[in-house]
Amino acid sequence: VVQNMWIYMEAVFSGGDIVKQLPLEAKRFNQIDKAFLKMVSAAVETRHVVSVCYGGDTILTLLPYLTDQLELCQKSLTAFLDTKRAQFPRFYFVSDPTLLEILSLGSEPVMVTPHFQSGLFDSVTNVTFD
Repeated sequence: VVQNMWIYMEAVFSGGDIVKQLPLEAKRFNQIDKAFLKMVSAAVETRHVVSVCYGGDTILTLLPYLTDQLELCQKSLTAFLDTKRAQFPRFYFVSDPTLLEILSLGSEPVMVTPHFQSGLFDSVTNVTFD
């Protein structure tokens, strides 16, 4: 669970407008990222899975903590996306990952056009920008 959530959040908080618009969550994720990568690198160095899982309390205490922190990031991200959907109701027709991509490409309208048929504007096949 932690690994999947971390992978998703890493893509979101790796840079761009989301980090600027959610600075507290970006800071929280940076702390999560450091702890997760430290835990993974320690596991790689150990090379004995039983020692990694049961050799100490680090993983037993760290994983639930990381799960809680990642869930807080997810809740804030969901609230952020809901505010964007309230501002432009057509965003309700696209998935969270698609909406995140659209928002991250907002300053480049030409890059957003492939998403028009993913639920925003089904009948639009071509857009010309001046």
